[in-house]
Amino acid sequence: MPVTDHIRNKLSQVSHRPGVYLMKDRFGTVIYVGKARDLRRRVSQYFQSSRRQGWDLKFNALVDAIHDFDVHVVKSEPEAVLLEGKLIKEFRPRYNISFRDDKRFLLVKINLNDPIPRFTLTRLQTDDGARYFGPFASGGAARRTLALVRHRFNLRGCRALTPGEADYRHCLYAHLKVCTAPCIGNVTPEQYRMQVTAACDFLDGQCEEMARELEAAMKKAAAALEFEQAAKLRDLLDDLRRTTQKTEKFERIPYKLPVSINPDAELRALGRVLGLPREPDRIEGFDISNISGTFKVASMVSFWRGRPDRSNYRRFRIKGVEGQDDFACMAETIRRRYARLLKECAEHTPPPSTPPGRDEAGGQASPADLQRAVDDVSAAFQKRRPRADQDAAAAGVATRPKVSSDDLQAGEGEASPELAAPWVPKPPAQPRLPDLILIDGGKGQLGAACAELAKLGLDRIPVIGLAKEFEEIYRPGASEPLRLGLDHPAVKLLQRVRDESHRVANSYNAQLRLRKISESLLDEFPGIGEARKAALLKRFGSVHRLRRATLEELAAVPGFGGETAARLKTFLEARTPAGGEA
Repeated sequence: MPVTDHIRNKLSQVSHRPGVYLMKDRFGTVIYVGKARDLRRRVSQYFQSSRRQGWDLKFNALVDAIHDFDVHVVKSEPEAVLLEGKLIKEFRPRYNISFRDDKRFLLVKINLNDPIPRFTLTRLQTDDGARYFGPFASGGAARRTLALVRHRFNLRGCRALTPGEADYRHCLYAHLKVCTAPCIGNVTPEQYRMQVTAACDFLDGQCEEMARELEAAMKKAAAALEFEQAAKLRDLLDDLRRTTQKTEKFERIPYKLPVSINPDAELRALGRVLGLPREPDRIEGFDISNISGTFKVASMVSFWRGRPDRSNYRRFRIKGVEGQDDFACMAETIRRRYARLLKECAEHTPPPSTPPGRDEAGGQASPADLQRAVDDVSAAFQKRRPRADQDAAAAGVATRPKVSSDDLQAGEGEASPELAAPWVPKPPAQPRLPDLILIDGGKGQLGAACAELAKLGLDRIPVIGLAKEFEEIYRPGASEPLRLGLDHPAVKLLQRVRDESHRVANSYNAQLRLRKISESLLDEFPGIGEARKAALLKRFGSVHRLRRATLEELAAVPGFGGETAARLKTFLEARTPAGGEA
């Protein structure tokens, strides 16, 4: 791609420090995330035409799609690795391969509320009252450092939550004098807790003394020509420094929806190409998300005058569809959304002679009667709309200027920013039907949506589908899709609606999966199998209710006696979040 003045000026301001860079396409979508030890040198390589001959097809496609980039400077290369993984999971760029799964970096966990605390490795941080150290960019270094900590501070490494005499007979750590064996009373719980506190301080970075000891032992071994031992000590010292190095904990970066320079011009272009009587004030977009038929969810996003109206977003859990059937999921979502919206519109409209959806005898109304009720709701809003412009003019606020069709040639991008309006009318407080419905998908999803709208008497609302591959616009009754080109302002607006609905659906799906993962807390309880875990969840429904259960209620569950129930109660109380249940 030719290097524009914007790219050239931005490159001149990039630092030579380590960090992460994000490549974006012309829609503002992040398409690649990378890390670098020297940001300027690495990012500049993307725009050097002399290197192009050595690039493969995928890299050439990536570079051709780059329209802009952002950089984030960090303190060290390990921080760059952590931030890179965080951003890839956040944005899921098209050209990234690594870090796209749900696997996270390793953390060291210890729950000081346990009777005999122990250090474990985990990849999921939850609000269970435990202390977490990390994340660590190198999993191997974290494991070796944890083994060093256990030997240094004589800590236990057994899996039992509360070890006893039987565990001691088979404990290799205790017989090798690695563990002080608090399970048989060699040390008191207070003395063992002091050992654990010292280990926590060590993992917090107070390890200068041990680092000096390892370095002295390494030099002594090298002087004695014991090079193999010196190499082991060198690697151990390197692991120690990498694990205890202070790194920033990067929080979730909020998603920023790409905005338009002139949404009103895009609305006019969309209304014109679709043949609508006027530009659509409210656009509602729908998308389906599932993983192999599980955690089936749907999203509905609402755009008012070309801008996100997040207060009217809706999320749906699909209830009546078995297996993976996107068409049926879309039909259920449309049916539930607009059946409820019709009811809400009727409640905020002066009561007609017959309620919407019912005839005079109380039975099901005809489609014509239902359509008249819908038209009454839309007409009531249209009467209020000019009043908003009059009120704004009386207050001295500029309203939207008129833009002729010459200002916005089809396919030529957006109108000049000077024509954009500084004042945007607020969305109406009362519920109202949309002026346009956008379905993420092709003919199948569009047909399922149109069938449900016809049953509700809403077939006069314009509905279109947007297919991802070529950004084709499917319309009911049209044999061929409409292709306007990626630079057309109407397509840009539809892409923003589609991408936002896709983001909301995926985030809801991920939220449900994370909620399911949190129920694996029971997996940490020693000796519990799938049958007893299923019995607990069947009896109480969730870990949240399980924590509230009394000892007698736990003992009444099949497979649990009084002793096991008491141990489970102690286990759950030790992992109750600070401040009680949320």
